[in-house]
Amino acid sequence: MSEGARPAKKLAIVACMDARLDPAEILGLELGDAHVIRNAGGVITDDEIRSIAISQNLLGTEKIVLIHHTDCGMLKFTDEEFRQRLEDEFGHRPEWDPGAFDDLEDNLRHSIARIEASPFIPHKDSIRGFVYEVETGALREVV
Repeated sequence: MSEGARPAKKLAIVACMDARLDPAEILGLELGDAHVIRNAGGVITDDEIRSIAISQNLLGTEKIVLIHHTDCGMLKFTDEEFRQRLEDEFGHRPEWDPGAFDDLEDNLRHSIARIEASPFIPHKDSIRGFVYEVETGALREVV
């Protein structure tokens, strides 16, 4: 692997794809400092485990930061509602889990637990979870 693909801060970030959230800016990072993995809600799915496993095992990251945020769209529907909407519109239900949640901090803790439970993630001693307050720009850690 190219040395240029290795994040300078040995950091992998998983964050929500919300346009109001810029993980690098929030954490004061420069280009090349971290791998940034984004999805709806910043939830940890098998695909995020895959990305973190590649990041750690092949590209040298050792630290993980998760960033969820207030006013997240994933708090505004249920998985069943979304599945039904897709079935109504497209004629079949998705095989994947939408990953909606009703408690921001509980979902963040659950996401951390999924990473900790993975046998493919070797560096688990530095996993931190944060909630970004879109209203104020504040970042608070969830323990």
